[in-house]
Amino acid sequence: MSNQHHTLLIIGGGAAGVSVANNMRRQNAEIDIAIVEPSEVHYYQPGFTIVGGGAYTLKETARNEADLIHPTVIWIKDYAETFQPDDNSVTLRSGDTISYDYLVVCPGLQLDWDKIEGLKETLNKNNVCSNYSAETVEYTWECIQNIKEGTALFTQPPMPIKCAGAPQKIMYLAADRFRKRGTLDKFNIEFFNAGPVLFGVPFFAKALSKVVAEYGIKTNFNHNLVAIDGPAKIATFETTDSEGNKQRVTKAFDMIHVTPPQSAPDFIKKSPLANAAGWVDVNPNTLQHTKYSNIFGLGDAGSTPNAKTAAAVRKQVPVVVDNILSLKNSKDVQGGYDGYGSCPLTTSLSKVMLAEFAYDGRVTPSFPLLDPRKPRSIWWWGKTTGFPWLYWHLMLKGYRIDIPHLECYAKKFLNEE
Repeated sequence: MSNQHHTLLIIGGGAAGVSVANNMRRQNAEIDIAIVEPSEVHYYQPGFTIVGGGAYTLKETARNEADLIHPTVIWIKDYAETFQPDDNSVTLRSGDTISYDYLVVCPGLQLDWDKIEGLKETLNKNNVCSNYSAETVEYTWECIQNIKEGTALFTQPPMPIKCAGAPQKIMYLAADRFRKRGTLDKFNIEFFNAGPVLFGVPFFAKALSKVVAEYGIKTNFNHNLVAIDGPAKIATFETTDSEGNKQRVTKAFDMIHVTPPQSAPDFIKKSPLANAAGWVDVNPNTLQHTKYSNIFGLGDAGSTPNAKTAAAVRKQVPVVVDNILSLKNSKDVQGGYDGYGSCPLTTSLSKVMLAEFAYDGRVTPSFPLLDPRKPRSIWWWGKTTGFPWLYWHLMLKGYRIDIPHLECYAKKFLNEE
């Protein structure tokens, strides 16, 4: 067993971890930085929606992790296992202990496939698909290509999940594929959401309900997928009525796209860094841990009540980096994160509604004069070309892209409501 010490230790080498490391390196050429990340392949996860929809390949979303981390940053290819924040140390699965001056925790979240009875056994066969992992996303496109008619179900589990719009994005892409083939009328498409509404921000939910109506999709709210029988093609949902009474209902399908329940990784849940719900307990504006001042959290594993998206990470990274440098220089941390997140909602194979919002559901667009509710082809270009380029070439490389997102840009459109 070896013991190492690093000035800045980062747990997780996804969008948040790599961006923090490379951004910190740009701000400070001397600071000693290490990243703990077991995976050798890094995926651009926002691209999974369009891989499932047949407009992108899985290969286009993948890069070697080694090519993304600055050569002066030490990459520790291992899993973090336990945290000892009182001793400023982390123990790895290999048994090695690493101590730190500052710790950034951003391991992403975990997909809880096993919370749906029978799902693991049938996933990737029997027309049971999911865009939520690299191992399963290509089968979604296979299902959409091969199905000729019948009932297609799309599910959304209880929040929080990665990109709250993703469970319905793939539904619209599938519906548009069927429409382009001239077979949309041969399908019964239904959306089953464990939550009570189509989308958490009412301003966008109203606009999306028009998209749902255009495709003739039936929505079912307060329906949570709890079991699936792949060979028999039966999905079981738990429904909750207004009094809170629960009952189970079954639905036959020819194809089902499942969004798995999601939660903080188990090693975070049982750590002293977690809040009661299992997330890394941080101040929502400064991203500093509520108990340990030299620890910060960002990305999907954080307790901040924002949309868990790459766009949120882009705004969180400079806040974390600047606050660590402030502490290092014996200055106070600053609040700088307002809960911004962006969800490019693919409403068809050529148009996207760019939903941007901050804490408390405030609508905060980055582009004045454009009605954010209107699906546009420019944002389809963004989804397929522009945003991935920004991710690989600017954000991950540690450049700061600060496009102001302002509530006043939305005022005119909110007044039209």
